[in-house]
Amino acid sequence: MNLLAQASGLFAGPIQDPVQVFLIIVAIMLLAPLIFERLKMPGLIGLILAGVLVGPHGLNILARDATIELLGTVGLLFLMFLGGLETSLGDLKGSAGKTATFGLATFLLPMALGTGAMLAIGYSPLAAILVASCFASHTLVSLPILSRLGLMRSQSVTVTLGATLITNILALLVLAVVVRATSGELTLSFWLFLIPALIIYTAATLLGVPYLGRWFFRKFGHDESAEFVFVLATLFVVSVVADLIQIEPIVGAFLAGIALTPLIPQLSPLMNRLQFIGNTLFVPFFLISVGMLVDPLVLVRQPQSIMVALVMIAAEVSSKFLAAFGAGKLFKFSFPNIMVMFGMSVAQAASTLAAITVAFDIELVDELTVNGTIAMILVSCILSPWITTHWGKKMQPESGTSATGEVMGLLGDRVLVPVSNPSTENNLLQLALILVKRGEGTVLPIHVIASVDEQIRQPALIQQQQLLETAETVAHAAVVQVETIGRVDDSIDKGIIRAAAEKRASLIICGWKGYSTYRENFFGGVLDNIVRLATVPVLITRFPEPLQNAQRIVLAATEMETSPYEFEQAIILAKTLSDELKAPLHLIQFVADPKRSRLAELDLDLIEESLPVHRVHGNFSGKVSRFLDPGDLLLLTTGTRRIGQPVLGKAPEAVARRCPKNSIITLHFPRLL
Repeated sequence: MNLLAQASGLFAGPIQDPVQVFLIIVAIMLLAPLIFERLKMPGLIGLILAGVLVGPHGLNILARDATIELLGTVGLLFLMFLGGLETSLGDLKGSAGKTATFGLATFLLPMALGTGAMLAIGYSPLAAILVASCFASHTLVSLPILSRLGLMRSQSVTVTLGATLITNILALLVLAVVVRATSGELTLSFWLFLIPALIIYTAATLLGVPYLGRWFFRKFGHDESAEFVFVLATLFVVSVVADLIQIEPIVGAFLAGIALTPLIPQLSPLMNRLQFIGNTLFVPFFLISVGMLVDPLVLVRQPQSIMVALVMIAAEVSSKFLAAFGAGKLFKFSFPNIMVMFGMSVAQAASTLAAITVAFDIELVDELTVNGTIAMILVSCILSPWITTHWGKKMQPESGTSATGEVMGLLGDRVLVPVSNPSTENNLLQLALILVKRGEGTVLPIHVIASVDEQIRQPALIQQQQLLETAETVAHAAVVQVETIGRVDDSIDKGIIRAAAEKRASLIICGWKGYSTYRENFFGGVLDNIVRLATVPVLITRFPEPLQNAQRIVLAATEMETSPYEFEQAIILAKTLSDELKAPLHLIQFVADPKRSRLAELDLDLIEESLPVHRVHGNFSGKVSRFLDPGDLLLLTTGTRRIGQPVLGKAPEAVARRCPKNSIITLHFPRLL
């Protein structure tokens, strides 16, 4: 009887038991996207409508209490942060003109149309301007869809991400000005504080956070938990500081993502954890909390709300479409790209509601406006994911992507990585994971115990198991296939070569101390034998700094010792590292005849017009060393080795001695006789 009584009273009021509340929310997160995706609709719509259903204006199963608001706010910050992580300053600089144009268009058009529409239905000038500023801002609700479609690095998405930063800052500035004007506090001191504070805050975030992050990853990069907590702490510290200087925290979250993006490779385990936690837990909380704000019956209770809501929806949607359409045509974007820009920029969510709530609290707008805003939020949040999904699937991939992916599919098919030193294997694995994930292949961590007799010490076997388990854990965290190889052989180099042949490896990655002894040069060391005997390409790497700290990728190649085919493979590898590490790429080409260049023989699709090419002649290692800046990652191609020379040729060792703090990757292709 008690059970029946509890069951009958289940929906009598909001559930208070925290376990039951969390169970219902997790059930929504699981079922709503699955159901709506089966109906060919974005899962985000299911989460929003589920929030309407279980919220205080629906079945009243859950209350939008402080806990829901907290997790919803965290979800909004995480959404903007992930958007920032997908955006590099290099991308923004490369499309700065287009970003500024669309940012101003998607702000000014909604401001103009919105102000005129609200004045037409009897709003005061200040109230009309404030409501129009809500039309101008937008929330990137559909961002997870673009990430899933692999479109985050497309130019139209990059332009919209940058425009979001511009229009949101301007909209929040309008809000601050209107509030001050309403209370009679719009003074010179307000402007003298806000503008310098905004400039200093932006510069400090974009310059200070990367510097602090590089130091932290250098000192504590071996601790994956510490890395994750550091990123979270950075997100919330930057957001709190934004709030302290009267800037919306979502702007701070976006800036924090942009500042950290050079330090977190796109395919790294850390990025995978951040995206998993954000897209699986926090962002769904935000979408459910937005749905819980909506009261669909208000249109029935207050018929006048229908007119206000229709005017607001029409003004917001039409102005956002005109801004996207006009800017897209100006940039000569295809129609699917234009519609994705529109889909990204049309959604209104918590920031819009926060602004209208502020206006309601100071009695600048009435309850009808609040209800109309909520209706606009509901329509835009349903429209945005649908448009983004429909047109995002029709977008064409960026030029050169397929060629790069094809070659990475060959090199990254089965990557063999020797693991022997816990302090250095992390960088080797990170490099392997980048190539393997791009090529959708398998990473093969290997540890070889050299033994000339049958006696193998137990500590050596235990260490081998520990190293391979650590490598397997890192690979699983990055969601890649992994096959660990524990081997006992006559020597380390023979074990690696034999394993590469048995496991059909497509690439071998080895570590290098940066120099070779004369004995190794003359008689051959481990690396020398691997390079000499390998039948697949070999990457010889030296990482005095964490891989993610690379600020530029510099490819240096000599035409006299490098064939056009090898040159093309090196360029594709360099572009892959540049894309994943979000570091600009520079090409140094050593030519015998400055008037002629093998670049003319290469596939032009692989070389972007914006790629800086520096042609030099003379002393190769000296020219390269002088070109390098601290933090650069140098990628070299090797030529034929002569007896008595360093294993990889003279140039890599000469550069390593002159630039001991620069990371170096030397690419060796097998010499086929």
